[in-house]
Parts: sequence; structure tokens; C-alpha cells
Amino acid sequence: MTPSAPLGLLAELTHRCPLACPYCSNPLALVDRNDELDTETWVRVFHEAAEMGVLQVHLSGGEPAARRDLTDLVAAAHDSGLYTNLITSAIGLDPQRLARLKAAGLDHVQLSIQDLDAASADRIAGYRGAHDRKLAFARAVTGLDLAFTLNAVVHRANIARVADFAELALTLGAGRVEIAHTQYYGWALRNRAALMPTRDQVTAAMETVERIRPLYANRLAIDLVTPDYYARRPKACMGGWARRTLNVTPAGRVLPCHAAETIPGLEFWSVRDHALADIWAMSPAFNAFRGTDWMQEPCRSCARRDLDFGGCRCQALAIAGDAAAIDPACELSPHHATLLAYAEQDSTPADFAYFHRGRAAPAPA
Repeated sequence: MTPSAPLGLLAELTHRCPLACPYCSNPLALVDRNDELDTETWVRVFHEAAEMGVLQVHLSGGEPAARRDLTDLVAAAHDSGLYTNLITSAIGLDPQRLARLKAAGLDHVQLSIQDLDAASADRIAGYRGAHDRKLAFARAVTGLDLAFTLNAVVHRANIARVADFAELALTLGAGRVEIAHTQYYGWALRNRAALMPTRDQVTAAMETVERIRPLYANRLAIDLVTPDYYARRPKACMGGWARRTLNVTPAGRVLPCHAAETIPGLEFWSVRDHALADIWAMSPAFNAFRGTDWMQEPCRSCARRDLDFGGCRCQALAIAGDAAAIDPACELSPHHATLLAYAEQDSTPADFAYFHRGRAAPAPA
């Protein structure tokens, strides 16, 4: 099949990050600074992406501000005709540097927030003083009239405050808030027992989001990334494998989704060796689960196969041990009960601690 052009590019500029959030979906084996793509290569990638028809680039990490050439990279993406979105923790960005990014062509900022209470937020982030710096940064973003989204990853420690996250976003001048239930890959999977909420907490949070949406109509858009572990049907992970987006890692490997490298046996091509368009069309990893021919029953004959595209391959691997299996989030999966059992088991431990990336010992949660 000839794939349609992707709409978005996630550019993981670095895995370096001053924070150590326990829900981070970066891989456990992080890319070393010395192995990161250089400025010239990223500039070429942005140009090739635009030529393919990509409309927007999400500059991410790690913390993209750890790159000294961030302003040059924003300018290159903008000059290529891409809508530029910076996904940041705010650490390493002062108002002056932010102003330079805007002058270079930055269109949008997505700021992560860990909680409403500073002490809790800093404990989750693993960085003292992070919360106050984020609030100050948010004011700088709106002061420059940049489009602004507040992102809140929710889990057991903060799930009761989804309505408060929306109100904070409005107060800070954001046009959008993303309430994202933790997706259990990378460090988040390592910390599942410290993060997993109960079924009642998830249900209450989902109901709260639906209740408050009309209250913020025409003032604040509320996006919801739904949880998998208590679901009855899978969601279309990334809009379907290799259908809408592609990820470039700090080292240059191109992935269909953030966690695809957890799947053994896939061959990932690199922008160091191949043009981006060739990778999108011909990479063995991208074609492994593209379309529906790879699906097992009952997915292959399911009426929802062109809606959820089989769900998440990485989750199928993590729970069922087979990346081609039915996503265990689906109630028709023979592994659905296993997924629910993990959720019930991990949502109520007596004692737990966060394992922070780059930290020698787990931190009390």
C-alpha cells in the first residue's frame, strides 16, 4: 500500500532533562548526548518533512531547551514551512530566550505541569522549585502572545484534581489543556505500581472532564487522553501505526510511535542513512503493522478495525508478549483479564516509591 503523507513529526531533540518524572515514556536506555543528531542533520530532516507534506513539528525531548542550538532549530523548522510546537518543562528557558525563540518562528508552547500544590508537583518532577518556575514561564508565554497548551499527566497522586488543572490553565491564559492519563511505557511502566489509580478514581476523573467541558466552552479547549487499563475497547494509538505521525529519536532512528523500540525484531531506519520520505514509505518497521493485513482474528473482521486500527502494538507486547496480538485493552482479548488484574494489583499497594530516571535510589511518593 502507498501510505498517505504524515501530518506531524515528533522531533525528540535530546533525552537530557533536568526533571525525573516517574511517568516519563522515554526508554529506560536513554540516548547519550554524544550520540545526538547535529544541527545540520535536524535542519535537513525538517526540510524533508515539509517536502513530504508534514504540517507541524513537535520539538520534544527530554527537555529541548538542553540543546544550545534550539533557536536555530526553531528557525529551520519555521523556514521550512512547519508549524512549530515546543514541548517543554520550562527549566532552562528564561523570558529572554523564549523571546528569541518566538522571533525565530516559534508558534506554540506546550508546558507540562505535575500538580497544583508546589510541594507535590516538585516531588513528582524530582526537581525542587520546578513548579514556581513553570508558573512564571507560563506568564512569559502569554505575555509574548504565543499559543499555549497546558499538559497535565494524571495518575494516582493528582487524578482527583482534573477540574483544578482546567481552571489553572484558564487562569494562566492557555487556550487548551490536555488531561492525559498516564500511558504505561518506558519509565511509566517501571513506576506502574506507584502511578496506577483505582477504577473509581478513573471513572470519577472521566466524568469530571465531561461535566466541566461545557463550562469552559469558547474559553478553553479540553483534550482528554483516555486510560487503557480500565478500558473496554482500545483507542487508535497514534491514530494508527504509521498512519499520521512519525518520531525521530535523538540519535536519528525513525519510529512509528514513541515506544516502538520496545518491540524486538523490528528494523528501524535512521535519518543518518535514509531520506525521511523513504523511511516513511519503505522502512520495515513502519510497514510491519501498517494497514490491516497483519491483524489476527477477531481484529481482522471487527467492525472497528478501521477506527482503532488494532490498538497499541507496544501494549500488546508488554501484556500479551506478542506485538501482533489483540490489544489487551479490548474486552475481546484473551489477555484483557490480565490487564485488569495488573491495574487492580498496582492501584492499591501499601508502600510504593517513584523510580526516577538518572537517580540512584527510588524516591518516596
